[in-house]
Amino acid sequence: MTFTDFINSMNLESSGTSFLQIIATMALTFALSLIVFWVYKRTYQGVMYSKSFNVSLIALALVTSSVIMAVTSNIILSLGMVGALSIVRFRAAIKDPMDIVYMFWAISVGIITGAGLYIIAVVTCIFIAVVLLIYSKLRISEGPCLIIIGYTESAIEDQLFHILNNHGERYKIKSRIQDDDHTEMTIELSSDKKSLEITNELKKLNSVMNVAMMSYDGEYAA
Repeated sequence: MTFTDFINSMNLESSGTSFLQIIATMALTFALSLIVFWVYKRTYQGVMYSKSFNVSLIALALVTSSVIMAVTSNIILSLGMVGALSIVRFRAAIKDPMDIVYMFWAISVGIITGAGLYIIAVVTCIFIAVVLLIYSKLRISEGPCLIIIGYTESAIEDQLFHILNNHGERYKIKSRIQDDDHTEMTIELSSDKKSLEITNELKKLNSVMNVAMMSYDGEYAA
């Protein structure tokens, strides 16, 4: 049998997928992508929640599912699809690694439902959702924090470090900006347990103009 005979022997027009099966597949994909949407919104820990990105996860799952159904129904179309997708380049910058996880989750939902593996799609989607929800609840709230101190006399730096050492906090100087008679120092504390006590003591020092405290996720650029 030649390659041409092999192609002709296949049903290139349709894989036997009925209209109702297509609707059912897309409906299930939409339902599972809503779970992805809800879990992302519920567990988001970033600074600014993007609704458009979250909605794009639903569209991503639906588009992937439709592509998989088309690819599995026609071998010629699948070869053409591989060639078309190989020249597509995505330039969107993803800053949060968890966003990439949710993108892969949405794509996997579309792939599995498009392949007709409905039970696997439902079970895995629910399992991943439960794991992410549990992880978001078990996350430790304590984290590093920054203390920004503005003072006029560099001689009080020894007193600053003395206060930090008395509280047993591990600290690291992130930046020191000096301008004539004014200095601003940014110090990173390993945790925010005693940060309020430390800031209150620092405010009592002479020559200290202002003390600011803020928590952050460790992605501070000095």
